[in-house]
Amino acid sequence: MLEKSLPEKYRRLYRLLAIAGVLVAVLLVTTMCTTESATEEPAAPAEEAVEEPAEESAEEPTEEPAEEPMEVMDATLAIQHFSVIEGTTWSGAHDRAGQRLAEKYDNVEYVYREEVGPDLTVPYAEELISDGATIVIGNAEFMGLPLKEIAEKYPDVYFGSIIASDLSTERNFIRLFPRQYQALYLEGLIAGALTETGNIGIVSAFPSVQVIRRQNGFILGVQDAAEILDKDVSIYVKYVGDWFLPAEERGIAETLVTQYDVDILTQQTDSGSPLDVAVEQGIWFVGKDMDIVGYYGWSDTDTVAVSFDTRWEVLYDQMLNEWMMGEENPETVLYLGMDSSMVLADGTEVPTIDIMNDNKVGIEAISAAALPFIPDEIVQLVEQRRQQMIDGEWDPFTVHALISNGTGLELEGTPLPAAGTEVKPAGEEPTAEWLLSQFNFDVEGVEILE
Repeated sequence: MLEKSLPEKYRRLYRLLAIAGVLVAVLLVTTMCTTESATEEPAAPAEEAVEEPAEESAEEPTEEPAEEPMEVMDATLAIQHFSVIEGTTWSGAHDRAGQRLAEKYDNVEYVYREEVGPDLTVPYAEELISDGATIVIGNAEFMGLPLKEIAEKYPDVYFGSIIASDLSTERNFIRLFPRQYQALYLEGLIAGALTETGNIGIVSAFPSVQVIRRQNGFILGVQDAAEILDKDVSIYVKYVGDWFLPAEERGIAETLVTQYDVDILTQQTDSGSPLDVAVEQGIWFVGKDMDIVGYYGWSDTDTVAVSFDTRWEVLYDQMLNEWMMGEENPETVLYLGMDSSMVLADGTEVPTIDIMNDNKVGIEAISAAALPFIPDEIVQLVEQRRQQMIDGEWDPFTVHALISNGTGLELEGTPLPAAGTEVKPAGEEPTAEWLLSQFNFDVEGVEILE
């Protein structure tokens, strides 16, 4: 309509402008579509590119700063021995333990004092501490207990004492003992099978829970062998009055041989006198505390039928490692048996105790000269029971009923059970506390000589 109202000369111009307008509009629309299309196409990849890295980032663990290794401190183990070391199985075993630990650890030193009585325990301990001792041991209860008095004064030092029957502890005053009765039971099996006269003699120190418990392990082994082999076996115990009295020990050993016809001697004392008597009389000897043939060269396997070896280093190793790691609250009662062990510097793994003779362990520890006189069923039983105890599956004091002989030691708060009293039934596991501090009676079937 607008075109018709215009003069002719403007109509032509109008049409040109109109055509040009249409072309511009078309061009604009085309450009917009193209631009929009070009913008939308990369959109999908853009979204994928954003999401994928986000997922990968979520899956990657965040690296935490590495923990700094805990510093292991240098340690000095100081053992105060109540007796001399040379010529003794008790202090000798403790001394060897200190040496072995110093050989294993570059940062551990071992020092000692000998013939330490209770009046010297604290002065020597303080002297040792001033020289750098970090763990101080008294290797017998009567002279180790005074260490408890200074435990609080030296909070960074571990103190330790052997257990005879007292179980008192402090945060850094540790009590310890090995389950020697397990190896003694195996020795009893061997002795019970080996005796020909049916008489076995024990030269013993004095009645105490420690002594009674160890003797009872041996006695149960003898009785089991006798029952299996249908033998009558008598066991005689005579007390010397102390741990290390060589002359008195010799006298009692001779009495047992000449008056009671024993053909197997063993001891709960510390000198070599009972062994000397066995050699002189041509009878068998059963050793204790150490492999006396292999370590000391005392006698030979023509006399020593078997012995047991105590590795105090297994207990001291636990104390050392706790101290070196800075443990402020160590375990305060250590009562380790054949199922606990450590690896020595030479790579040998040793349980806390084991039967051992002339550097051989297990049934190989039974003397080759004695072996022909021991029935195979007993040898096999020794092997079986030893492995079961190493595996923690069997224990003589758990399996057997513990029946009182009516002899032993009266303790405050723990009267001596009358003869024939079943104090613990078969199959019931006694607590460590009971074994260490209340097992005060001889088991039925032993004769205590006056």
